[in-house]
Order: sequence, then C-alpha cells, then structure tokens
Amino acid sequence: PGFVHDVCAAIYPLGAASPFFRGMPLATHGLEWLHSPSPLAHPLDNGTAVLLERSIEATAKALGRDAAAYGNLMAPFVAAWDKLADDLLGRLALPRHPFTLARFGLHALRSARGLAESKFKTEQARALFAGMATHAALPLEQPPTAAFGLVLGIVGHTFGWPMARGGSQKVADALASHFRSLGGEIITGVKVDNVDGLPTARAVLFDVTPHQLLKLAGHHMPRGYGRKLQGYRHGPGVFKVDWALDGTIPWKAKECMRAATVHVGGTLSEIAASERKVWMGEHPEDPFLVVAQQSLFDRTRAPEGKQTVWAYCHVPNGSTFDMTQQIENQMERFAPGFLDRVLARSVIPPAKIEQYNANCVGGDITGGVHDLRQLWTRPTLRIVPYSTPAKGLYICSSSTPPGVGVHGMCGYLAARVVLREVF
Repeated sequence: PGFVHDVCAAIYPLGAASPFFRGMPLATHGLEWLHSPSPLAHPLDNGTAVLLERSIEATAKALGRDAAAYGNLMAPFVAAWDKLADDLLGRLALPRHPFTLARFGLHALRSARGLAESKFKTEQARALFAGMATHAALPLEQPPTAAFGLVLGIVGHTFGWPMARGGSQKVADALASHFRSLGGEIITGVKVDNVDGLPTARAVLFDVTPHQLLKLAGHHMPRGYGRKLQGYRHGPGVFKVDWALDGTIPWKAKECMRAATVHVGGTLSEIAASERKVWMGEHPEDPFLVVAQQSLFDRTRAPEGKQTVWAYCHVPNGSTFDMTQQIENQMERFAPGFLDRVLARSVIPPAKIEQYNANCVGGDITGGVHDLRQLWTRPTLRIVPYSTPAKGLYICSSSTPPGVGVHGMCGYLAARVVLREVF
C-alpha cells in the first residue's frame, strides 16, 4: 500500500522523441515528463558504471580511448535526428532524406556485436552499446540489432529517457483526456470477440497483433491473406518483477543513482550469451535485466524513504520457468544487500503478461520479431501495411511499421491512411 508501480512501460525515450507525442498538447492534460540526471547507467563487476549522459561529450569523456570513436559515431546522427525521424518513424515511402538514411543504414543494418567490436576497444563502450541494442529482443549477433542501440543512444542524447510524474498511467490519462476534449468516446469493460459485434462504422482500426486480428475478423479476410497473418512470428517473452523496497538499491557503482534506467548484465560477451540462450529456448542463469528505479526521481511513487523498482529479462516465448531467483541474483551481484531491502515483490511471468494484454503473445512485448525478414513487412508484405483486403478494416499496432516502442506512430500512420482512403 502506498507504492505506485508501472504495470508495463516505465521509461519513454521514444515517447519524448516521437513526432506524434510532440504534436499532442499532453502537458495541458496533466502529463509531466521527468528526467533523471543521466538517462542510463550500466554497472560492471569492478564497481564502476558507464553512463549514457545527455551530452555526447560527457558520455565520450568517460569512455577513455573510445571517446573519439563514440563521438564520431553518434554526433552526426544526433545532429540529423529530425531528418532521421522522418524516415525511421515516418510512413513507408521513398526516403525523404536518402543520404542521411543511407549513412545511418551503413551502421544500423549490422549486428550490434559486430558494430560494437569494430568501433570500440573498451569493455565500457561495448557494454553500453550492447545494453541499448538488447531492447531489440534479438541475438546481438543478428542484424539489425545495431539499429536499436543507435536509436536509443541518439534519442537519449537528443531528448533523454523520461518517465511520467505519478506513474505511466498518466500517459494514458492525458491521451484519453485530449481525445475526449475532441469529442471522442472511450468504452471499456466490453470484451470484443468478433468485429461483427461492433457498432456499424465506415472504418475500424485494430490495435492488435495479426493473430488477434484473425480471431476477430478472419472470416472477412481472403484465405491467402489469412495464411500470411498466421505465419507472423513472435519473439521472446519477458519475465518481470516489481519490488517495494525499504530504501534505495545499494549499487556498488554509486553512479547508478544518477539514472532512472539501469542495464544489468555485465559485459558485451555476457549480454550476448544471455540473449543467444533465450533464442535457443534456454533460460540464462545470468540474464540481462532492464531495471527502472522511478521513485528515485519521482517522490509521488513511494512513501518517504521507500522505493519502487521493476526489472524484466527475456525468456523463451511462452516460458513457464520462474526466473525470480536468477533476476534477484543479478541484482545482488551488482547491488549487494539488495534482497535485504525487499519489502514485497510481484512476479509477472509471460502468461500473466499475455493475460493482461492479449497482444503480448507468449509474453512478447515487441509486437513480433524485428529481424530483417519481418522489420519492413509488418504484418505482411503489402504496399499499405495498415490496410487489409477487407473493406474498412485496418491494423494499427506495433505489428505494423515502424514497430515496437511507445511512440504512437503506428496508430498515427494508420489513421492517416484511413483519412485518405475512407474519409
């Protein structure tokens, strides 16, 4: 009681960077973004941590002999983010800035491990990049994992990695408030099993995965299109733990207290091995963790002197294995005495995640695999991926371009299509 926990996403680098979110008057509807002094910390076994700072120069300075390499890699893309965003987060079309995108693609379409090992010499720089790239939920030897590391680093320098004051529910509340101010109506508490049960409408947009779309409206789809949707692939699930703590996390690396997000997993080699095991259907003993310690920077989250923290790791899709001990062992590794501060925990395995949101098939929070085979063909190869062969039925989830991330662009781009084709 008295602790505010984020059930799903907690930190919003793409929310801050998104052209959609930046165009919405969400501040007037109660949303306030909070920033920790450093967007990200990544502790190592020697008791130090490498930090992603808002400044490229400050980040690079701590990377020793990789300072110049880091600056040379990131600075041109940070300067060109507005152009990159047009093409990376924009509609599928001929690039508006082909030369900028091509320069980005030379690095982004590689594997994260390949890019990190070719660009950096130090464990610090390699680990920092590996942690950001692991958000791809792919083996780090597989392209285009480098793209995820680059984008998260770029937006960290450009916009930061903020959280919502008072909890992530405030993001949804602000969106809902703005929608209602425009005359929109939101109906909850109704389970929709069949599109035919919805009120008559000129267009229906489904914020669901291809598998849910088939369940809801497959009888309106040609068989060929249905088979393609059935072949859509989902990636690893996640296993999440929320804690209520009697005090701050006792990090060995005190620099971790500067960041709301902490990547726990050690070196590039360790992180890569962990993610590779997941893709082989195994459960790593030393999993890579994404940790969010929101209440360090938002005192609305916990009683005075207490803390809320969450962490998750990747597991094989649909896993039923309890990863609590492995996750807490990793926390103890980098923060000895962590378990002594646990007042209570809530464990959320993949099945619970899917039960909470049916889009998270097998616990997959990414809306489907983001490998080269499925990155631009979400949910299937189609000139307008948001449309379906059924008149008036559209899909607008993260199973469509530009894919995973709390950026709102899938729905925004789908809505643009509906305005053009229907209205």
